[in-house]
Amino acid sequence: MIPLEEAQNRILGTVPRLPAATVSLGDALGLVTVESLAAMEPIPPFANTAVDGYAVRAADTAGAAPEAPVRLRIVAELPAGRAPTVPVGPGEAIRIMTGAPVPDGADAIVMVEDTTIGENGDGGIVAVSRQASQGDNVRPAGGDLAAGAPAIPAGTVLGPAHLGVVASLGHPTVMTVRRPRVGVMSTGDELVPPGEPIAVGQIRDSNRPMLLALVAQAGCEPVDLGIGIDEEAVITERLEKAAATCDAVVTSGGVSMGDYDMVKVVLRRLAEMEWMQVAIKPAKPLAFGMLGGVPVFGLPGNPVSSHVSFELFARPALLQMMGHPRRFRPVTPAVAEHDMRRRLDGRLYLDRVALRRDGDGRLLAARTGVQASNVLSAMALADGLALLPDGEGYGAGELVDILRLDLPADH
Repeated sequence: MIPLEEAQNRILGTVPRLPAATVSLGDALGLVTVESLAAMEPIPPFANTAVDGYAVRAADTAGAAPEAPVRLRIVAELPAGRAPTVPVGPGEAIRIMTGAPVPDGADAIVMVEDTTIGENGDGGIVAVSRQASQGDNVRPAGGDLAAGAPAIPAGTVLGPAHLGVVASLGHPTVMTVRRPRVGVMSTGDELVPPGEPIAVGQIRDSNRPMLLALVAQAGCEPVDLGIGIDEEAVITERLEKAAATCDAVVTSGGVSMGDYDMVKVVLRRLAEMEWMQVAIKPAKPLAFGMLGGVPVFGLPGNPVSSHVSFELFARPALLQMMGHPRRFRPVTPAVAEHDMRRRLDGRLYLDRVALRRDGDGRLLAARTGVQASNVLSAMALADGLALLPDGEGYGAGELVDILRLDLPADH
């Protein structure tokens, strides 16, 4: 058996980063920038109001209070999206809406909540009940980004706010590392897709829907390759087509020692594969290699093992292909709510656990149920994987490291 970290390093040392591509903002979420972006003009490009209210000269509001309001003459109204055409003179005010440009002559905005309207037959009067200071509620030009200021550095994983910044720079597209297309195939004659009748000796294909979802969750484009029945010609055709149309391939089943499934026969013939026994439980068997320059991840067939194997090996590699600087989910300590014992066998155990906070804010971990590699329901309840190194395990109340499945890549 080989240590977990060694197996991960072998894979990450082989998988290349994908080339760059120009993508629309609508398709860029989660992708990684390959060039720095800077503001070509001030953002915002003009001083504007942060509130609905009245543009005034702050000096004209001196001494204003609820019991002694200052009365100003309303000379215009300015909605957002319009350029001001009337300046604010002494004793005057302009009704203004959030986001509208601050008109000439004004140096403050009084919130509408601090005003009342009184008509006098001469265009209207506004009574201001709070003294304003210069700059009140004014967003200055360049207050977000000055012209030439750096906005998005290269290597940024684009989140929703980043995409808003790119849009504010005026770019409808952005140059990023390309999103990989990842083919997913389950293997085995015993598998039946959901919705079809099942016979004795057959089982539902749960791995393929699960792995397709994990691929999408990692930010990749999933490609359903279907169920590969145990016929060499079928498996060969599926894998060759996948290598020609996808950037990576994930299979489940047929990677155990002494296994004679056709996927193993075909991969040995078509690809440069390494068949590993990793010192972990679950997910000990793992196949990895390159098929025509395309990474192939051969995951175990047991559903929990398949899920865990994807998390530990395929997901970090796919993130590396996408140029992510952080590829592994974070590990945080938690207090074991009960004994988490194990036997000595030279492997790292990864127990499925649910997490919660107690009244003191401590993070607590408890096993989600039976830890067998076929019990997918326990995996569905898990927020993380308790890392139990070779030994006797942990007692209740002791700190145990948790691989956080509920958090994105962090280091």
